[in-house]
Amino acid sequence: MTVINSKFIISISLVGLILLVLYIMGRKSVHTELMIPAEAGEIWAVLMDAAGYSEWNPVLVPVEGELREGANIKYEMTQPDGKQSSISARVVELIKEKKLNQFGGMPGILTFDHTYSLEPVEDGTKVTQHEEYRGIGVVFWDAGWVEPAYAKINKALRERVALVKMSGEK
Repeated sequence: MTVINSKFIISISLVGLILLVLYIMGRKSVHTELMIPAEAGEIWAVLMDAAGYSEWNPVLVPVEGELREGANIKYEMTQPDGKQSSISARVVELIKEKKLNQFGGMPGILTFDHTYSLEPVEDGTKVTQHEEYRGIGVVFWDAGWVEPAYAKINKALRERVALVKMSGEK
């Protein structure tokens, strides 16, 4: 084996090792919870009304697709600085009045696994948003703005549910 071939193999192996380490290290998550004084069905109705998101959701608004298991949906996402971008997700699990789970991103680079969970509690329903990020890009991405943004979504959801309850909408 020549010196050039050996250096090339070592270089490729080193790059591969670095990418593997970055991929393994590329993990972050965000988690928010909020109790809403309403039944899970009332909250679920608002979450499943994709067309109504533009009226209450300050961060993620569906622009294409529908919220049903197996469907692809495209969102317009507004970041804290006002910058908007499009993201796509697939609805991977839908359990009526309990769970909405979506997955998207670029495998290996940066993926997200986002879940809304509804859990009945004494004074209403605990709404949880949890999102796991994976991939090489996570190491270089500042996700610090996401958790406050999701907390803002939860509060806007609570306000929307209260408004719907007051108006008697279904």
